[in-house]
Amino acid sequence: MEGMASSFAARAALALLSVAFFCTAAKAEDYSGPRPPKADVPYLLHAGSLLSTEVLEAKEENRKDVTVFVVPGAASPVKTPMAEPIFIFTSDKIAADTLRLYRLTVNGANREVSGGGKKKKGAAVPLRLTVTQLGDRLYRVEAYESLDPGEYSLSPNGSNEAFCFSVY
Repeated sequence: MEGMASSFAARAALALLSVAFFCTAAKAEDYSGPRPPKADVPYLLHAGSLLSTEVLEAKEENRKDVTVFVVPGAASPVKTPMAEPIFIFTSDKIAADTLRLYRLTVNGANREVSGGGKKKKGAAVPLRLTVTQLGDRLYRVEAYESLDPGEYSLSPNGSNEAFCFSVY
């Protein structure tokens, strides 16, 4: 009797997981919102339209045993009032789950973030993101928590690509 009960429980759990998977897949396929015109660039979702992030290459500078990543300009021209921004992203060469969100510090005419020194001590900690697949290579990337006004960058892990924006 115990064997039958555990077998039934296992089949029931598998059935529930299958239903959950198919419901999630169906929901993702139902996405009918705007789609990014270019792959590998995060787009801010604003009231049913998309706004490209500022695409830059961060330069590495070594300062007193600390590596700092610097992008030009004191502020991004791409601005959002949303404290919890939502991005729509089509993945081609960049995997959506490699994106990291960093708060940038304004230093003169540049924005920067510390990559740390030896053993990565002093490195900026990325802010948390939620990544949801919407379709084939199409993703929704969201800040997990409310962002304070300021300068930010999404960057693929291990890359100097910077997709910048401001929260105001």
